[in-house]
Amino acid sequence: MTSSQIDAEPTVSRRTALAQFCLTIAIGGAGAAGFNWLGLPAAWLSGAMIVVAAATFAGLRAKFPTGIQPPLYTLLGMTMGSGVTPDVVHRIGDWPVSLAGLAVVVALVMLATYVFLRQLCGWTKEEAYFAAIPGALTFVMAVASDRRTDVTRFSTAHIIRLFFLVAALPLFIGQAGGAGMGGSAEAAPVPLQDTALGLVICVAASFAAVRLRIPGGWLTGAFFASALASGTGFLDTHVPDWALIPCFVILGASIGIRFCEISPAMLLRLLAASVGAFAVGLTVSVVGALAVALTLGIPAGQVLLAYAPGGLEVMMLLAYLLDMDPAFVAAHQLARYIALILILPPVTLAVLGRSPRGGA
Repeated sequence: MTSSQIDAEPTVSRRTALAQFCLTIAIGGAGAAGFNWLGLPAAWLSGAMIVVAAATFAGLRAKFPTGIQPPLYTLLGMTMGSGVTPDVVHRIGDWPVSLAGLAVVVALVMLATYVFLRQLCGWTKEEAYFAAIPGALTFVMAVASDRRTDVTRFSTAHIIRLFFLVAALPLFIGQAGGAGMGGSAEAAPVPLQDTALGLVICVAASFAAVRLRIPGGWLTGAFFASALASGTGFLDTHVPDWALIPCFVILGASIGIRFCEISPAMLLRLLAASVGAFAVGLTVSVVGALAVALTLGIPAGQVLLAYAPGGLEVMMLLAYLLDMDPAFVAAHQLARYIALILILPPVTLAVLGRSPRGGA
């Protein structure tokens, strides 16, 4: 092989990867547009995810460039923060009670899901335990890898759960009721200088959050900076729809493309157990959310989204798309994520013991 052929291979590979990425986004965009035409909730996100996931079983393969995440999540964080108005700040007094309820619900979700997978599905102790953890998949996989645990089965269960959350929650919450935050309502045009200043502030906050290793730093940094500017009335941080819709499509497609890592045979073997575990966890979350909503007098759909065992970024985005209080959902999802990171290592040690291979 000549040196020119060696030099050409990375270029060909990059071109192929770019073509696959563009095709995936085009397919996701078509699906999102179709869902939007049908008037379905969170259409630009869920439509792209569902259609791309279906396309993976027809042979679609793609890798999303890692460099796309920082600008994508920063812009989405800025958008969600814009939904935090001064009126929202007055409802912060409800949060301590609902956060306490969240702790109880998370513990019950883990217990119920673990018992279902261990006793009814025959999963191993480690597989059932890691699959029962609600969210924080990246951190869960890191802990499992330290124990040399096979991540295939429980990571597939996590992906399937996230898929059903994004696909089903918008329809379910639409019936349960929203908070009326105006996330999906028509917004008045925002001066370009406000948008530009807000973007600069959010980018700086995202960089700081990433450097401080805050969970979901690119999104959460921008979100809280935007929420602070909007909630105090200092700045209107709304982002125009023409910039947001591509972000929704890309995020939805990035979730759907994960199914290319799962063979149809493996999916069929794990589907019943994964869907059953999702149903068990969602049932516990719904009961807990209804109890807290009735106690505090806030919309059940809003509490359910805050308690939903899904990814931090996706649940925060759904709050915005479903016209709910993004600050309420963000605070609860972030609290759940941080709590899991803090307690997961000692709880894992208590439940599973030390790894037989010498790990903690």
